[in-house]
Amino acid sequence: MARHDPWSLWFDGVGLTLDAAAVIGMRLGRLAAMDAVAMAEAQRMIAEKVMAAAAIQAKAMTGQLGRSPAVQAQRTLSHYRREVGKNRRRLARNPKR
Repeated sequence: MARHDPWSLWFDGVGLTLDAAAVIGMRLGRLAAMDAVAMAEAQRMIAEKVMAAAAIQAKAMTGQLGRSPAVQAQRTLSHYRREVGKNRRRLARNPKR
């Protein structure tokens, strides 16, 4: 069972921030090459952001995020943390593509 106290939310937010910073760093390395791989990464990044935002909006509109602000915040953080984590693993696994 997930905890929804302020400290838990804070630590989850910090974890998301650190993961996002790592992804940004790895993506900047790819984008700096300014080649076909960089263009594909830029297009992927934009598409992923749009899809993640649309998914969280759909969850909010259908009540899937819960009713209390703490539960909504926790589920939103979890949603984005999963998406950022997928990118972190993908970029770390295959640094040249």
